[in-house]
Amino acid sequence: MDDMETTPQDYQEPAPLKFLRRLVTVLTGVMILGLITIIGLFVMRFSADSAKIAVPAELSLPAGTVPVAVTAGPGWHAVVTEDSRILIFGKDGALHQEVAVDLD
Repeated sequence: MDDMETTPQDYQEPAPLKFLRRLVTVLTGVMILGLITIIGLFVMRFSADSAKIAVPAELSLPAGTVPVAVTAGPGWHAVVTEDSRILIFGKDGALHQEVAVDLD
């Protein structure tokens, strides 16, 4: 009877089970690295200075104007400024119209 008993030290893990255990361990590590990467990208993206607005180079804003938003249409660009104005530029880059936004 003693010959038939196996102890935990004598146990040999089957090859498919060993492969599966290693595969799960590797995939867990890859998933953890991917999650850390995604969280890092979110942190870098949302902590970046969002006050910088990309204004097309062909537009010359009036002195002291701080852009808040920029949009483009067919043949025109509109720049919303910090002092509640909308500046409309033509495709030549010249200021064509200025609209004051008054919400009061």
